[in-house]
Amino acid sequence: MGRGRQKAKHTKVARELKYFSPNTDYSALERELTNSHHDEHDDEMSKWSEYADDDDTYVTGDEQRA
Repeated sequence: MGRGRQKAKHTKVARELKYFSPNTDYSALERELTNSHHDEHDDEMSKWSEYADDDDTYVTGDEQRA
């Protein structure tokens, strides 16, 4: 089998992906975007916030600030 068959398969897949248009549920998207409950994301950010100001600890000799 040569390159021709492989290229044809890739072309077919690329064409299918290019023209694929799934049904979009815009009401579900709107609910997700307008949701006011960001607690999970805020908790994740606050968990790592204590390390935000601690970035100078890992500065190498070449990166030292004057």
